[in-house]
Amino acid sequence: MNKSDLVAALVEKEKMTERMAADVVNLIFDGFAAELTRGGRIEIRGLGTFTVRQYGSHGGRNPKTGEKIVVKPKRLPFFKPGRELKEKVAG
Repeated sequence: MNKSDLVAALVEKEKMTERMAADVVNLIFDGFAAELTRGGRIEIRGLGTFTVRQYGSHGGRNPKTGEKIVVKPKRLPFFKPGRELKEKVAG
């Protein structure tokens, strides 16, 4: 499922215009992105938790040249599925 599928499902289920459904989906996604940018945590019961993980710098290797490089520290989003989601997927 992608973003347009989500908008289409919202249009069908809630009988709203496509523009309104797209605005709702964008509002939710923008809110998630803003919270994660601030280093916050998003918990959706029954689905899981979105957090930001901090990764330090480390040594690496350029696969093309074999040269050793230093990989800069970074922050990346991380999703941990909740128990209910795990149980649904497992069947």
